Amino acid sequence: MPENDREDLDNRIAIARNNIANLTEQAAAASGAGIEESLATRLSEQQARLDELLQKRQALG
Repeated sequence: MPENDREDLDNRIAIARNNIANLTEQAAAASGAGIEESLATRLSEQQARLDELLQKRQALG
């Protein structure tokens, strides 16, 4: 895989990690079941995306 593809993958991993950190902060400050459920769903989606990206990155060696 070309180096720029690796850099792109690393950037996407960093973005996903940042999104998770931001959502975690929002969840800590949130009140109300609807907001918490929405944030939990978004966190789950971001974690799944991060897991997928990390698997791809690991496959690159």
